[in-house]
Amino acid sequence: MRAAFFDLDKTVIAKSSLVALGPELHARGMLRRRTLVWGVFSHLLFMRFGANDEKLNKIRESVLKVTKGWDHDEVRALVAETINDVIEPLIYDEALELIDHHLAEGDEVWLVSMAPAEIVDPFAELLGITGAISSRAEIDEEGKFTGNMLFFAQGENKAVAVRELCEQRGIDPGECFAYSDSETDVPMLQAVGHAFAVNPDRQLAKVAHDQAWPILSFNHPVRAHDRSRSHTPFIISAMVISVAAVLGRARMHRS
Repeated sequence: MRAAFFDLDKTVIAKSSLVALGPELHARGMLRRRTLVWGVFSHLLFMRFGANDEKLNKIRESVLKVTKGWDHDEVRALVAETINDVIEPLIYDEALELIDHHLAEGDEVWLVSMAPAEIVDPFAELLGITGAISSRAEIDEEGKFTGNMLFFAQGENKAVAVRELCEQRGIDPGECFAYSDSETDVPMLQAVGHAFAVNPDRQLAKVAHDQAWPILSFNHPVRAHDRSRSHTPFIISAMVISVAAVLGRARMHRS
């Protein structure tokens, strides 16, 4: 058995899932306008220059501060009500093609995202994939966010979670695939046998070049339920995965 691990933001969808939900959170009085504007500005910077661990840690602290006291059930209800209108239209068609191909090949498919479980888990269900690894916040006895993080799915933590999942499910990481856009996901990409840089930031593009990782370009957001499915996507995806297998074998022979 194999597995394919997909980063979410800017890999499967065209922008940050948290930023996409920002206007709805603001409309419901859960997010101040200044915080919303800051989030959009930060997203634009990351789209242009990429992110690193320091930037992502600042985001984590900001999100924890903002969400402290939010009602967990209210957040889950908001996501359930808006995911089809707010996040689904951001899905890259090319990502769906690869996901379809992996599922058709009998591979498990997992989202691995820094975004909170309240967003990532429903999105994984929408895509019809195996499951998700995501950040998980602490909830108190009254169902409120405490402002503390139980698990932050970022950097090396993603790689640890991927390796643990593979061990639990009897999967060889060397046979697995991983897709991401960010330098911060290099540990996850290195944890599998077949790594792909998707719309990579500057730092990841350099690492991908040095590591001979294929670079993919995703450019066409589309609704998952509206896209017309043909055999062509499967042919393209099969070619991409075949190239990865050849490169992987070549690296093994060199080592």
